[in-house]
Amino acid sequence: MTWSLKGTYFESCNCESACPCLFLSPPTEGECTALVGWHIEDGNDESVSLSGLNVALAVHSPGHMATTQWNVAVYVDERASEEQNASLMKIFGGQGGGHPARLATHIGQIVGVRSVPINFTASNGKYGLSIPKIADVEIEAITGQGDGPVTITGHPLCIAPGFTATVAKSSKNVFSDHGMEWGLTDKTGVFSPFAYQSEQ
Repeated sequence: MTWSLKGTYFESCNCESACPCLFLSPPTEGECTALVGWHIEDGNDESVSLSGLNVALAVHSPGHMATTQWNVAVYVDERASEEQNASLMKIFGGQGGGHPARLATHIGQIVGVRSVPINFTASNGKYGLSIPKIADVEIEAITGQGDGPVTITGHPLCIAPGFTATVAKSSKNVFSDHGMEWGLTDKTGVFSPFAYQSEQ
């Protein structure tokens, strides 16, 4: 069975910029709490279209992200049909192979799965994701040399391999669900395109 997804992703965590977890170093706060969101611009699982849908994860790593198993809450776009939901859970749960399967090896426990309205926004280096009564995140690209973006390539802990990541800072990162809760500002963020596919 073949599938492919491409679109835009971003994440925001509790580390100071730039997040050392990207380089397999310990998190700045001793543990990591992160919200990760994907907007699928073009995607399908065989004949099932996944275009336009959103997926989000809330992640808690009690220590070094590269060596500690993560606790994860999964959020799937409520607009997804039963068939689309099954495809997204298969792919992002790692059962479909490809890069999501590699990411899934870090997950120790899925603390919950919800079908929810996910609002994903992206414009001029500003990214946001909100889930009513659960999550509200906004990040904005950091200005670097010559008023350009600050970017990272080749980092070993990577959500979107093959793409240059832009470093950002959060104006807010609020989350409360499944016994996990945080409210952060002025912490690290990263965004880039992404492209995943099943192994041929």
